[in-house]
Formats: sequence, structure tokens, C-alpha cells
Amino acid sequence: MPAVASFRARASAPAPEMPSFSSGASPQKQQHNARRKQLIRQQRKSLPIASVEKRLVDEVRKNDTLIVVGETGSGKTTQLPQFLYDGGFCQDGKVIGITQPRRVAAVTVAKRVAEECNDQLGRKVGYSIRFDDSTSNATRIKYMTDGLLLREALLDPLLSKYSVIVVDEAHERTVHTDVLLGLLKKVQHSRCLHANKNGKISDRPDHSQSSTLKACQGIKIAPLKLIIMSASLDAKCFSDYFGGAKAVHIQGRQYPVDTLYTYQPESDYLDATLVTIFQIHLEEGPGDILAFLTGQEEIESLERLIQERARQLPADSSKIWITPIYSSLPSEQQMNAFKPAPSGARKVVLATNIAETSVTIPGIKYVIDPGMVKARAYNPVTGMESLIIIPVSKAQALQRSGRAGREGPGKCFRLFQECEFDKLAESTIPEIKRCNLANVVLQLKALGIDDIIGFDFMEKPSRTSILKSLEQLILLGALTDDYKLSDPVGKQMARLPLDPMYSKALIVSNEFKCLEEMLIVVSMLSVESIFFTPREKLEEARAARKSFESSEGDHITLVNVYRAAAECLEKSKNANAKEKTMEKALNRWCFENFINYRSLRHARDVHSQIQGHVQQMGLNLSSCGDDMVQFRRCLTAAFFLNAAMRQPDGSFRALATGQSVQMHPSSVLFRTKPDCVIFNELVRTTQNYVKNLTRIDPLWLAELAPQYYATED
Repeated sequence: MPAVASFRARASAPAPEMPSFSSGASPQKQQHNARRKQLIRQQRKSLPIASVEKRLVDEVRKNDTLIVVGETGSGKTTQLPQFLYDGGFCQDGKVIGITQPRRVAAVTVAKRVAEECNDQLGRKVGYSIRFDDSTSNATRIKYMTDGLLLREALLDPLLSKYSVIVVDEAHERTVHTDVLLGLLKKVQHSRCLHANKNGKISDRPDHSQSSTLKACQGIKIAPLKLIIMSASLDAKCFSDYFGGAKAVHIQGRQYPVDTLYTYQPESDYLDATLVTIFQIHLEEGPGDILAFLTGQEEIESLERLIQERARQLPADSSKIWITPIYSSLPSEQQMNAFKPAPSGARKVVLATNIAETSVTIPGIKYVIDPGMVKARAYNPVTGMESLIIIPVSKAQALQRSGRAGREGPGKCFRLFQECEFDKLAESTIPEIKRCNLANVVLQLKALGIDDIIGFDFMEKPSRTSILKSLEQLILLGALTDDYKLSDPVGKQMARLPLDPMYSKALIVSNEFKCLEEMLIVVSMLSVESIFFTPREKLEEARAARKSFESSEGDHITLVNVYRAAAECLEKSKNANAKEKTMEKALNRWCFENFINYRSLRHARDVHSQIQGHVQQMGLNLSSCGDDMVQFRRCLTAAFFLNAAMRQPDGSFRALATGQSVQMHPSSVLFRTKPDCVIFNELVRTTQNYVKNLTRIDPLWLAELAPQYYATED
């Protein structure tokens, strides 16, 4: 087990925002529910933000833009919208919108606030995220992802139904948050300066706002109140961006957290996390454990390892209850992390960086921080984007350690040396400076913002990144040669809540009469890995996978898996099984075939939602049946920018960038070495790997993508 040395640091605010959720009132539970309501009232009153309710509401009335700084657990996310509702900001049917950078936060917080309001979720309080909506015409407090509000702006450029927009977790600086801040600044300007009492535009409009101003004609609309909320104490960057906007700081209660470091570097942080979990469980006092990992695959791998090790615990030791939490996990399973552990058990929460600030998990006393995070990396010169695992920043490490001190004194076990902490970057580089901007550019174009380089970003991405994205969108047919949104392709692509290349794939598949197959592939590629391969059953897993494998590649393999799962469900349905029984049968089928049930279930949800979008667009849900040559040609027409040719030494060359790449070992084509492939993902570890591959005829490239390959040999 890793050796640790103690180091004491200041802790962060306590006060849980997210206790466990009740299952709803019933006649048998009236007394329980009465106690529950009283407990909620007490918890709300005890939150640090409760003492400044009147001041906050007054500040919002006096200031069109307000920066609210409060540590995670201060109550700002759950309480401020309720303060504003009680303060009259929802009169005339207006809505208070609160954006979150992550789906899980939008869902969990909405459920909590609905409970605090003693109302059913989806009425007064609701949420709306990609592929899932729980709102109604009665909803007045609406939690949503920042990306979803951007999509709403496509239909309503003035966001006219909102009286207040709260941008929560702004310090995370996701690409959607940064774009949203720029857009809200424009919307505020239009609503505040260009609409008089009669709803007419002023005589001297600002032509940089012209796209938004058209929506103002004849509309009587009040100014938009904007609240930027951050857990970071550095509010100056937000204040400066919004012209010196006022900042309000909410003080939080603090409990001490002991931070412990390893004496030596850890070569395998996953194994070190496993060892530390059992070290805490056997040697430390009561309290739940929160371990940070980089993604679903690591979480599920560690979950299996913990279960194996837990079987060897002494008979008299307490049990371990494992609860994972990551963004693609179904909502009801995410809720387990917020429930108290069963009697006689210790809860171990395995989480991505979603648990740093977005949600407050009650009961946590011990935090394990391997010091790593999965982040986007983008090279605008080559135009290649990849997900890489990198060290956290100091700000992230401090947020993580603070999670141990929400309810009382705690401990944070950092699985790296103290000298390594000193070398960490102060803060995370904003995502907009390290990602492909094609989706951002497409959305801004759809919003009528033509001058992308001149757009008022909080921190401007490089000119090279913007130009590369414009070039990519022209090649995909989303933009015309003069950088205008094309009709119909560009407009259709902007309507789909997907990466532009996936959107183009669905539109192209309509022409190739294989929309059903492409819909499956896009859904399966939108979730974490479908296959899982436990170490102790390596050969069985490989044998099971072979029954789905296609010699043509990974995309058709994914289609085979989805169709086989659908066949399993159909058999249960024909046997008149209830929905719960059908899901159990599918879960058992997944287990027997080494398929990740959680990922498959998420893919089915995504499939259902995207199918609704394409049907609304009038696309025909056609199938190519078993004609996979047609489907592979369609994949080539859609993903031509991601083509790679085999070289004499056995490696591959990405044709768009000239980079040398290798086929990932997880591909069904790994041992076959085809002459030419298209791929969906570039992963950088010790070398450049391409994942999700399909074998293609290289002659198809010039035929199906002449705009790019016509001049190639």
C-alpha cells in the first residue's frame, strides 16, 4: 500500500446541498414525510447562503449582471433560484434558467430543488439536458446544460421567456460556457438597449447586434438579468468581461482537512487507488470514501477489482458499497451516490471530475486523488483532436481535497508526492483553447453570427483554430465558400445535437438509404465503450465478442451488437414480458456476452432521441439491410477527413494530416492490416492510435469526396 506523509491544509465549506432523496409521499409514510420536510427546512436554514438571501435578491434587482462567488456546498446552486422565485422574478410566466456544465448536475440539483419546493419534478422545477427533458409549461425554475441553452437560442435568439439566466460553475470554463457567456452578453445588450417601452428598436442600432435585433421588432421585452456563479475566488476575469460587474462573496463554514502525500511516485495510480481504499476501510474511522478517476472505463475496472478484493475481507469487517458517478451513467443510477450506505456498510464513490464542484455528495470524509484528469487536446495545425490523461491543476486538486471537509474534519490522500503538487499549473486552460471549434462555429453561424473571429469571446481562441474549423465545415458542406451557413445541409447539421461530422453522417446516410444503420453507429459512438474485458475472463470475453465481429470493421460490429440486443428485447416482448423483466433479460444477455449494459442502455436512449430529430427533419428511416458495401461507402462519404492509408512498414498515415498512426489493439481489424480505413477517434498515449475503424476501398475517397481528394494521386 502507498506510504503517506501528513500535511494539513485549510478545508472548504460544509453544508450538503444534496442529501438522499425520498421516494415520494404515501399514506403509510405521512409521518416520515413530515419529518423529512422539517429536516429539509432545517438544512436550508443552515446553509451559508441563507443568511444573505435578502441582500442577494436586492443586488440582482439593482444589477443586470452579478458575479456570485461561493464555495461548493454554500447552497448557491439550489437556493438562489428559489430566492429569486420568491422575490417575484417569475411574474408574467417568466422562467429562471440555471445552466450547468454537466448533465448529472442539472438532473440531481433539479430533483433536490423540486423536493425542497414540495412539488413533483417537471412542474414548478424541471430540467432539460441533451436526450432528456423533464419540464412543462408550468416550469418556472429550469436547470439545463449550457449546451442546451445555446440550442434554445437557435429558436429564440432573445431567450425571451427568461427573466434571469444563472450560469453556474462558470469557473470550469467549458467551451459551451465560454460561448454562452459571449452570447448572453449580446442578448443582454439587445434586450436592454434596443427595446423601448413600445418594443421598438432605437434609431441608432449597433449593427454588430443586427442578427439579434431582427428578433426584437415589435416585441416588448424586459432586460435580461444575468448571474455568473463560481466556486473560484478569482472573480476578476468575469467582472472585467462584463464591464466591471459587481461581485458578491458568500462565506462558507470550514472544517479542517488533512492532506497526505505518497513518499514515492506511484507507477499505477489505479492500483494505488485500490490499495488506498482498503487501507482507509481497515484502518480509518467511519465515513464514506470519494475516489477520483478519469473516466467510465477506469471506474468500471476499479469497481470490479474492489468487488474481488472485498470478498477477501475478514468476516467481522464492515461491507463496502460501491456507487459510480459519471456523466453518461443513467440518472437513476447516479442517484445512488447521494443515498446513505446500507447499515453496516461504507460507501465508496468512484467519480470523474464531475464530483469536484458540480455536485455535493453527502457523507464523504475521505478523498483519494490520483491527480489525473481526462482532457481534450487539439492541434490546430494538424486539425487533430484527442482525449488525453493529464495532471490536474492546483485549483482542481484543492477542489478535490475540499470535498472531504463538507460535513466535518476529513482526510485527502493524494497519490503523488508533495513536490509534484508544487509543479502543477495554477488553473486549467479554458477548453475553448484546446478543442476543435467546428461545433462552436456551426452553432454561432446558425445564430446569425457571421464574424467568428470578431466574436467577443471571454478568451479568444487562436485564429488558426477558427480558420481550421471554418475550413472543415466547408469541406463537410455545412458552409458555403463565402462562409455562410449552407441550405439545407448546414441548417440541418446545426439542428442536430451532435458533433458536425456525426450530423453530416446522418444526413448523407439518407442519400445512401442506410439511415437506420448510421443512427445505430452514431448512438453507439456517443457513449463509452460498449465492450468490457475483465482480466480474469479475457478469453471468454474475446470469444463472446467474435460472435458480433465483422471482418469489415468496428462500425458494422457495433451495428451487429445493437441488432442482437434489439432481438433479445423483441423475444422478451413476444413472450409478453413486462418492461422490468425485459430489462432484466437484456442485462443478463449483456453479462453473458461481455457487453457493457450501462453503455448499451445509454446508446438506446440516444438512439431514441436522435431518431426523433431526424424524423422531424423529414429524413427517411431507410435500411440497407445486409448490403454493408453501401454502408461502408456511406461511412467514407461522411468521415473522409478521417482516412488513413497503410504504409510499407505496417503503420498508417492519416491522409488529412500526414501523421503516422497505429490501429488501436481494440479494433477488430487490428490483426488484418487493411490497405485503407476510416476512423472516428485519435487517441494519444505512448503513440498515436486510431480507433473505431472500417475497411474501405481507397478509390472511394476521390469518388465520394471529390472536394478534398479529387487532386490526390
